Amino acid sequence: MRFISALKTVAIGFALYASSGAALAQGGGRGQGEELKKAEMSAIAEKNAKVLEQSGTPQLPAASIPVDPQNVWDLDLSTGGRVKIQLRPDVAPAHVERIKELTRQGFYNGLKFHRVIPGFMAQGGDPKGDGTGGSALPDLKQEFNWLPHVRGAVSMARAQSEDSANSQFFIVLLPRLQLDRKYTIFGRVIEGMQYVDAIAPGEPPANPTTILQASIESDGRPPVTAPIAPPASSIGVPSILPSAPKK
Repeated sequence: MRFISALKTVAIGFALYASSGAALAQGGGRGQGEELKKAEMSAIAEKNAKVLEQSGTPQLPAASIPVDPQNVWDLDLSTGGRVKIQLRPDVAPAHVERIKELTRQGFYNGLKFHRVIPGFMAQGGDPKGDGTGGSALPDLKQEFNWLPHVRGAVSMARAQSEDSANSQFFIVLLPRLQLDRKYTIFGRVIEGMQYVDAIAPGEPPANPTTILQASIESDGRPPVTAPIAPPASSIGVPSILPSAPKK
């Protein structure tokens, strides 16, 4: 019953968020009005996070589209298991293609989650391990879409420019709707969220969690429990996320 109540609260939060976002899009109020809207959206996100935390381990919503093995990204983590992420080429085709290309190059194997903020997100995909690295491929143009930054959403990190996403990504631990349409969501965790929850926290963590193997499910690679290959060479591309929310 507590979980059902939490879902109702989240649904109400989404409705309020949608209505406030529409008002801003129409160019209604400015100045103080816009600040009030921002404060309202922030309060809704914070309320949703608190309700989900109080309801025990938050659950993942059901998949909204059929699961295709060609669009499932498998991450074998050093926290003990495989995380399955449903990729969404229907809303972020270039980002999904980038993930597949780097994955099949072995780029993500051995990389660490270098920035992990409890109740917010876990960020990885940087060969340098300090938030300034990326792949040798060109940066991507943004593909901001309607998917929300809810628990389990997988989104691309970027630098100040909207068109600077490259290889770094983050997994949302609890709803953070302020990020919607500012970062490109390209997937969502559909299995193994407990291994994401177990990722070591810190900025950077003292003992960071490692991606032992990244693969596309249709390629049929079995899970691994030890490092298998060094990551590809990196280039300096700073990648950022908004500051952690203030308590």
